[in-house]
Amino acid sequence: MSATVKPPRAELAYPSSAKPADPPAAPHAPSKLFNLLSSCGVSFAVHALLFLALACIVENTLVEGRLLLSSQISNAELIPPEDFKFDATAFDAIGNDGDLNSVSTALAATTHGSRSSQPRIEQQIKSSAVDVPHASQGEIFEPAESDVLAAVETTGATEHPGGVPGAIDRLTYEIAASLRERETLVIWLFDASLSLNARRSEIADRFENIYRQLGLLKVGGNGALKTAVVSFGQHTSILTKEPIDDVGEIVGAVREIEPDVSGKEYVFDAVQEAASRWKLYRTKEKRNVMAIIVTDERGDDFDRLEATIGGLKKLGIRVFCVGNEAIFGQEKHYVDFTDDRGFHWPRVPMDQGPETAGLERLRLRYWDQDDVEGLSSSYGPYALTRLCAETGGLYLVAEETGGPRFDPEVMREYTPDYLPVERYKRELEKNPAKAALVQAAIATSAEEIPRPQLRFRADTDTNLRQEINEAQKPLAVLDFRLKEMHALLDAGEKHRDRVKEPRWRAGYDLAMGRVLAMRVRAYGYNVVLAAMKTSPRPFEKQGNNLWILEPSTETDAPPQIVRMAERAVEYLQRVIAEHPGTPWQLLAQRELSAPMGWKWHEGYMEIPKPAPPAEPMPNRPRQETPRKILRPERGEMPKL
Repeated sequence: MSATVKPPRAELAYPSSAKPADPPAAPHAPSKLFNLLSSCGVSFAVHALLFLALACIVENTLVEGRLLLSSQISNAELIPPEDFKFDATAFDAIGNDGDLNSVSTALAATTHGSRSSQPRIEQQIKSSAVDVPHASQGEIFEPAESDVLAAVETTGATEHPGGVPGAIDRLTYEIAASLRERETLVIWLFDASLSLNARRSEIADRFENIYRQLGLLKVGGNGALKTAVVSFGQHTSILTKEPIDDVGEIVGAVREIEPDVSGKEYVFDAVQEAASRWKLYRTKEKRNVMAIIVTDERGDDFDRLEATIGGLKKLGIRVFCVGNEAIFGQEKHYVDFTDDRGFHWPRVPMDQGPETAGLERLRLRYWDQDDVEGLSSSYGPYALTRLCAETGGLYLVAEETGGPRFDPEVMREYTPDYLPVERYKRELEKNPAKAALVQAAIATSAEEIPRPQLRFRADTDTNLRQEINEAQKPLAVLDFRLKEMHALLDAGEKHRDRVKEPRWRAGYDLAMGRVLAMRVRAYGYNVVLAAMKTSPRPFEKQGNNLWILEPSTETDAPPQIVRMAERAVEYLQRVIAEHPGTPWQLLAQRELSAPMGWKWHEGYMEIPKPAPPAEPMPNRPRQETPRKILRPERGEMPKL
């Protein structure tokens, strides 16, 4: 029997070049359709989710962009009236000199140097590619770019608006803002002193422009704005019995102010009297009341300050001042004055400082060069600035010192302490270094610190010795005063490191550095004078008759004086390093600009011949004059 053997089934493997097997039979077709539909569904779902995500991103960006832009345009509208502050992002077009569309110079001052996130916000808006339609120019006033990009809080600050025109511009804005809130009474208080004649006239010229601008802004009409005018000097004069709204009468009242020749400015008394006289406009009529002081000095009734602040805050009366910049660290500023007859007086003293509650700068004259006069403090005088700050107003600088000026951004770190005087005194008691600085400053203000003589006539040894003797007398006084100031400052030195405020640190270091430097100079001065008096030196050039002392690095000082000079340099260089761009740096550099030693230089001077004896004047009857006429050639000075 034979068996049939089947061959083994082979596993087929196609080479890459071989044709594939035939497609599956018809029964397998539904599986392919299901797979195809599944793939399409997943793809559709993924694309739908992507489209939804992109739509959300675009919508979110659109909303964010609109919100950011909206917040920039309408922020001011969201501020309640009672919390209204000056904001450069929303204001009315006001100006002066008849240019009603010009942007206020005061406004530019308030926005200077501010830091803002606006550029970043603008970049975000641009990147979102949102098409925002522009408002028509006739509907919305378009401010300058500098005004849009910054909004600075200025209430209670000193502002430099650009002279009287800028100050009036700024005040017009404030009056308009007050009128939008409610009816307003504005009380103008004018200093009646001789020195303010020109400023009173300039403001009177601008009153019509103020009211014209307010009319264009559609505020102040129908009796909403009332105005009262007061003048002050030694006495207060009410120039409008009742507040008025006729601009012609207001201008007339200002022009009729009788000049006060007493030299007294009782400004706080005048403010109190005016507030008391018209307080019913605030308490009964519920008007806003603004007091605007126009002056060029600090006021002589300083003791009335706190009472005035208390009374005005109780009534809710805001005070603004159009005044002069305070002199840095000093009470007196010296100005040239010409009266209405054309008589001229140089260096008439005026009370225009200091910017602080107490004196914080020593009054020491430089020996070998001119003093730095008219040094800007960047602030108004303490009392008037504090009055404005406490009542929510502004001190507007109408006239600057004319001396060296400093960057407001830098000086902002050196703002004075606008504390009540009693609190200021308590702060001094807490830190002996601060107290020592104020005491030393007071010691230098009591009387003029003498400047040593540096030129000596020497046509004969006798004349030379006489001049040296006379020069040594004031130097003995100066040396005593310098030792007194050094002792005061030295008592507070160990507490100096506890002082944290930049203003106080700069003030103390400058004072100590200058006192030490001047003590070194005084020592060397005495030494070289004594040597010359004992053994007068011969001139090298024939015909010379003058010895001149000039600063020199040459010195034979003992070790303690050398150490004193090193400490002086240490203090002064610290001021320069830590307080750049400030008055303290400038004064420290001036002190270090000359060496502290001395050496002789010879020279020549014209020696006048003795005048012949005067002939006796014949006796003449004295004629009485109706009033005293001041004459500058006699050394008589007006009281400004």
